[in-house]
Amino acid sequence: MAHNILVWIETFQGQAVGSSYECLGEARRLADGGTVTAAMFGENAASIATEAIAFGADKAIVCEDATLAEFRPEPYVALLAKIANDLKPDMVMAGASTRGRDVVSGLAVDLETGTIADCTSIEAQGSDLVVTRPVYAGKLLATVVIPSKRPMIITTRSRAFPLPEADALRTGEVTKVAAVLSEDQIVSKVTGFTTEGEGDVSLTDARIIVSGGRGVGGPEGFAPIVALAKSLSAAVGASRAAVDAGWIPYAHQVGQTGRTVSPDLYIACGISGAIQHQAGMRTAKVVVAINKDPEAPIFKLARYGVVGDLFQIAPALTEEFKKRLGK
Repeated sequence: MAHNILVWIETFQGQAVGSSYECLGEARRLADGGTVTAAMFGENAASIATEAIAFGADKAIVCEDATLAEFRPEPYVALLAKIANDLKPDMVMAGASTRGRDVVSGLAVDLETGTIADCTSIEAQGSDLVVTRPVYAGKLLATVVIPSKRPMIITTRSRAFPLPEADALRTGEVTKVAAVLSEDQIVSKVTGFTTEGEGDVSLTDARIIVSGGRGVGGPEGFAPIVALAKSLSAAVGASRAAVDAGWIPYAHQVGQTGRTVSPDLYIACGISGAIQHQAGMRTAKVVVAINKDPEAPIFKLARYGVVGDLFQIAPALTEEFKKRLGK
């Protein structure tokens, strides 16, 4: 059954966020002959519209009004709600980022409908949707049937869906719209951004993550973790215990109260694997665990486990990867 779908494309500093295009690719598949419309606001939105069409959108709606230059929930939700009310799509989709959650929760209130968050699988069954999402801190996967109430609102977990291939020859209609709220109607103001040392690779988008936990012993214990990550062009993660101890900034935290990640490879060094940590990395495709304790819970998730001292094993892996990858 064909579905008409509206996808919000998240942007930051004039660039689209990769998870939005993963979401767009899934929307293209679910549309099944219906129309996929991408909406993007703020700096460089017109150029991003061309990109979105290449990644699978049939149409794009853009607004580059100054009130939308930086993300703020009020003007973004108000404009997206107007677009949704005008288009009357069967579905509205967005990536399950912090901003994505902000947008869809407000949108659900304005449209008087519900939302299903952090989906890892979506299938159409007639006019209904069947989605899979983690529950109970990732210990279980729930299968949820969304009835045909319109619109259905869904957020997709980053890296749970493949990034579609861009087709530069695709064409589509681009429509410019005006902002709904004026500056004096918007309560929140953006005064600037502070980047907290996450490194060169974003945890959310990373294909490979090397994480350290309580077993690294202190701030200096992250040196072999960082070296191993660099040898693989990977992001550096951490458990809550390491962050709470002040050994590494919060931006690196993976888990229920940190980042939720879905890399192709997750290397856990000195991490016992508390359920709160598992909630953030359970959907990794391959987990490698390095821990002195053979009974550590992380080994239950790991495809490959190494019982031993991370300070011996991590440097050995780093040297081997450098040789094999020519770094």
